Amino acid sequence: MSILMLDARWRRFNDPQRVCPISGRQFSGIFDLGFDQPEDWPHGPRGDQDLLEVGQDRLTGDLCRLDGRYFLRGTIYLPVRGADDSFAFGAWAEVSFDTFKAYLETFETADAPFANHEAMLATPLPGFDDSLGATLTLSLPDPDQRPAMTAQFDALAEAQEDGISFDDLLDIYALSGDDIRPFLTQD
Repeated sequence: MSILMLDARWRRFNDPQRVCPISGRQFSGIFDLGFDQPEDWPHGPRGDQDLLEVGQDRLTGDLCRLDGRYFLRGTIYLPVRGADDSFAFGAWAEVSFDTFKAYLETFETADAPFANHEAMLATPLPGFDDSLGATLTLSLPDPDQRPAMTAQFDALAEAQEDGISFDDLLDIYALSGDDIRPFLTQD
């Protein structure tokens, strides 16, 4: 049995049948956080549009071109210590034109190689101060998924390597504007 199962908050967090008596909210475990555009995108949200174009700038759910700069949306996985699942940020990375082009080629040819491309994190991550601009390596272990992002050093790299605690996860949710801690302590 996982040590997390001893934590009543974890059990409540993973019980889809439980309804918080105060808020009415229900949870069924770890949920990921995604960001709709890179931090520097100045044109507002894409909304329900598949493509937002403003002059030469373009934004889709996975790709962005902004004033001659290129961005890809990828996934940063953080294992949760004691859990079978990982938490993920759907974040943006600034890449070179060559990396952007190589990624686009994966859409045309399923076996196009895409591994070990350098990038810089273009989304500030809650719980990881100074993460904006962190050096990343991008790879595409599964062509049906977004690129996996691996931090090269700093607290984010440490969290990817060693995992985060359940309390760290709750702090990330709170810092992103969804403090669920009170909902997990109510009987």
